[in-house]
Amino acid sequence: MNRLVDLDVVSGAMRGAEGLEGAPPAELPPAEVVIVGCFEGEEPAAEGLPEELARAAARCAARPGFEGREKQRADGSLDDGPITALSVHGLGARDALDGRSLAAWLERILEGLRIDGIGRVLWVLPDAVATRGAAAAERICRRLTLGAYRFDRYKGESARAPVRLGWMGLVPPAGEESTYREALATVAPVAEGVTFTRDLANTPANVADPAWMEQQARTLATELGMEITVLDRPQLEERGMGGLLAVGQGSAVPPRLVRLTWGTEGPTVALVGKGVTFDTGGISIKPAARLDEMKYDKTGACTVLGVARSVVRLGLPIRLRAYVALAENMPDGAAYRPGDIIRCYNGKSVEIMNTDAEGRLILADALALAVEDGCDALVELSTLTGACVVALGHHGAGLFTPDDELARDLLAAAEEAGERLWRLPLWDEFVEEMQGTHADLKNSGGRWGGASTAAAFLSQFIGEHRRWAHLDIAGPAQIPKEQDGSQGATGYGVSLLVRWLRRIAA
Repeated sequence: MNRLVDLDVVSGAMRGAEGLEGAPPAELPPAEVVIVGCFEGEEPAAEGLPEELARAAARCAARPGFEGREKQRADGSLDDGPITALSVHGLGARDALDGRSLAAWLERILEGLRIDGIGRVLWVLPDAVATRGAAAAERICRRLTLGAYRFDRYKGESARAPVRLGWMGLVPPAGEESTYREALATVAPVAEGVTFTRDLANTPANVADPAWMEQQARTLATELGMEITVLDRPQLEERGMGGLLAVGQGSAVPPRLVRLTWGTEGPTVALVGKGVTFDTGGISIKPAARLDEMKYDKTGACTVLGVARSVVRLGLPIRLRAYVALAENMPDGAAYRPGDIIRCYNGKSVEIMNTDAEGRLILADALALAVEDGCDALVELSTLTGACVVALGHHGAGLFTPDDELARDLLAAAEEAGERLWRLPLWDEFVEEMQGTHADLKNSGGRWGGASTAAAFLSQFIGEHRRWAHLDIAGPAQIPKEQDGSQGATGYGVSLLVRWLRRIAA
């Protein structure tokens, strides 16, 4: 796992103990650079800095051409003291700064710090709505803690220049010191879950096959004291889990269903994740373009494991049940075909229209098992449809649920976590479109409304359980090649679900 940045709230060193007037300031912590924001048309947001640093920031901002616009930057050096350089960055208009634009500002600076090989950084946060309150503090601290992440384990030594970014001090807005210190108590366990998810998802399919994913789950269970059960091919056959068996039968590595359990008190929550370790499309084979990205079709499963890691680290009072459905969708002489009819765990038969609509088949068995085991609430995550990416782009995930209260809770948790989620319809007409000709159901409803028809298919494996939700994370689960920034898995969903679980645990 990649090292997390060590983050401290150091405002007491600037303003005196807990920011009280008249308290003697502590020694300024050493740093290679101090980052100061500046709103357009305003002085730099340097409140809390020692007077000489505040004057240096003002000199930088007074340079010709610097107006505090987004992406503007003015640097200065300091002659002596524990900080050697200062960098003033434009924040744009004050009333335009929200959580997302602030996150983009932080990430732009972090990328520069990584490139420049900076090791110790002091941040002075501007006083704004986007930097105040517990949710904002957690979002900001989490992003900074993850600032050193990169996936380079398969690069040679010469290409793996070490990321020096190791320590950051954070000066919150006045009066927010205790809020940010409280945020630090939860940030590291959540950030660990995010990096764990990213590492699993980024690992290529020649390593991360269903057997490897099972072993990662076993290692996690041993490390965290979770109980683990694995259903391999003979047990899947015995239970009649035809969805998993069909999707995985073309691969040299058999499918399996992993179940992790933890906790003895509180509500019982089931998390289900799609783990197609590589998706060729099967007999309905995908085009060659972007086929390399199909290693990310296991991201739902990786996210469930990452959430489990964070939940145990935080010690949340819930009974967690994590289900990870694992298969590799490959075409060979044993692969399932369009026109085949299979039977899933709950007894429903499915006519195969397209072998590239495979994720919903392995989830059908996992969802039916989760409902049979019993739970108060169930949330499933999957990179399920390109249709959801067409609808929402890579900016957010689709939420499908028949339960309005659950929808409100998940949307609120997403807002607090800084991860976009948008509710999409689950109308009866979509269920009708998934009725089969020669079987109970078909696995593809055609081109139109593909994200909703896929969700409607999943709804047929929930039984009478109403408090369930499907999150189609195909868009935000990874940063695509054409988008600026570091390519690869994002760990989307970990922060959102941990925030939601903390809500219901309370």
